[in-house]
Amino acid sequence: MSKRILAYRRLDDQQLEQLREKYQVDYFGKLESADDPAFREALGQANGLIGAGLKITPELLDSAPHLEAIASISVGVDSYPVDELTRRGILLCNTPDVLTETTADTGFSLIMASARRVVELANVVKRGDWQESIGPDRFGIDVHGKTLGMIGFGRIGQAIARRGALGFGMRVLYSNASPKPEIERELGARRCEFNELLETADFVCAIVPLTDETHHLIGAEAFARMKESAIFINLARGAVVDEPAMIEALQRGQIRAAGLDVFEQEPLPSSSPLTQMDNVVALPHIGSATMETRTAMAQRAVDNILLALDGERPLSPFNVEAWGDRLT
Repeated sequence: MSKRILAYRRLDDQQLEQLREKYQVDYFGKLESADDPAFREALGQANGLIGAGLKITPELLDSAPHLEAIASISVGVDSYPVDELTRRGILLCNTPDVLTETTADTGFSLIMASARRVVELANVVKRGDWQESIGPDRFGIDVHGKTLGMIGFGRIGQAIARRGALGFGMRVLYSNASPKPEIERELGARRCEFNELLETADFVCAIVPLTDETHHLIGAEAFARMKESAIFINLARGAVVDEPAMIEALQRGQIRAAGLDVFEQEPLPSSSPLTQMDNVVALPHIGSATMETRTAMAQRAVDNILLALDGERPLSPFNVEAWGDRLT
């Protein structure tokens, strides 16, 4: 009997056809909830799962007795119970590399927009409030020549640092990462302790995975250590930051501004104080949201699931131990 793939969201016609050439496919392009009865029925027959934006729970996995592999259209895996998948022998694949440069573009745009008050001042013009030259109370700050502190220094963190160091002459510090001697030589970057980074950096950029260890890593104590002139950028996950502590730091002028692409609750509620603060640039989680990159991410996931169900090594398996010797 042919294997079955359950696909949901973010696949184009060509990618769906690629899946259908090899396997039977159940497609839910506008899935609203994992409780959808038709989705649950299809999940019970699925050997492969491909998609993004759905919280996968152990209870959901109980409905998928034949599941062999999951191809997530994302780099982050915090929506998946990785240990449970491994215990059940289910391979999880993700999409590293594909979105590195695009997400770094988003991160650096947050740095620029927050420093130069781009959104705030653009709104001044749109409201018709630009009646005279702006004064010092609306001046921004320079980006070039400043110190960029990266909390996390993986692919995306290094790409952001490369933009800062090579494009803007920024000094780069990094913490919460293993030593990276090659990038240190390339950019003149320096690894330092977490607290030193907080106290020294003009721009503090979080780009770490969400784990038990990084949950609320940046809270009241961290914001208290930052300079009053510091700008905080979060490109990681919302829960890496204690959001109420960040709001208080912004309201009290403990830090200058924030550029945020992620939040503890998404979509961000309209009642959040962050939506009303001029010193906050808030984006709707668009880190990799370009046509080119989202298409490439979906294609990587398609390639991963096809290889996995063919019994071959996927391009980017995450929990290789789930399949043991099968991935040697």
